[in-house]
Amino acid sequence: MNLTLKQLRYFKALSQELHFGRAAERCAISQPALSVQIRELEDGLGLQLFERRPRSLRLTSHGEEFATRASTILQTVDELGNWAEAARAPGLGRLRLGIIPTIAPYLLPNLIGALTQAHPTIDLHVRETVTPRLVDELLDGQLDVAIVALPLDEPSLVETPLFEEEMVLIRPGKDVDQPPISMADLSAMRLLLLEEGHCFRDQAMSFCNISPNRPNAGMDGSSLGTLVQMVGAEIGVTLIPEMAIEVETRSASVCVNRFDAPIPKRSIGVVWRRTNPMGDTLKEVGAIVKSAASGPTT
Repeated sequence: MNLTLKQLRYFKALSQELHFGRAAERCAISQPALSVQIRELEDGLGLQLFERRPRSLRLTSHGEEFATRASTILQTVDELGNWAEAARAPGLGRLRLGIIPTIAPYLLPNLIGALTQAHPTIDLHVRETVTPRLVDELLDGQLDVAIVALPLDEPSLVETPLFEEEMVLIRPGKDVDQPPISMADLSAMRLLLLEEGHCFRDQAMSFCNISPNRPNAGMDGSSLGTLVQMVGAEIGVTLIPEMAIEVETRSASVCVNRFDAPIPKRSIGVVWRRTNPMGDTLKEVGAIVKSAASGPTT
């Protein structure tokens, strides 16, 4: 049979959504048209790829294997397109950039300006989400590069550390004249953390040597800004990265507590697929990220 890339992309969308309506919307086609394409794909292969139930859809064992093989093919095709684009016009054209939420609000204003200044014709697409999703989307070819906390220890990705930044403790404003708190003291305090899925949550718990079932658990927040406001309401204390201090503390009644050695730090870097032909260009992106983290562009 003659498989088409269109069929593979439709199959991929349906295998991920497991819902004809959502997959059709994602592919920007009608649901009946998607159903026809999938049925033609199955007929051509002579295999049933989906198990259709009245209220659900799931991959068959053949469908699961086909999904793995189709994903590899589509990633290779996308990388061929990236290679051709890089060969035609060396430098940055389209760039699909992922970034974690504990970096995005504080780095993006400078970074977007720096990227635009260095590459005026750049077509920048930014995706902000948690690390596990960024890794999945990188490996799936949906992103070119991501800015994350390292290490990831994913063999298929190139990791390039760029800089380290300190973590600081945010305390209620009334504590401004109180003695500094040490890392060892935090295990007995009500530490407010980001909700599960954020790598910064795991880092904070690791630095503080705190169990997930800690007795002084506070409320979990969806953003650092929410946590800082909760501290201002004297609900507890929280940790934030140094780059977030200026933005998040200016509208909250809080004070900043810096730690003595050993100072908790996180390493920030960029990652991309080892097979990405844009590797040399992405190294330049890393250098721009590092420069943008140092201050506003001039």
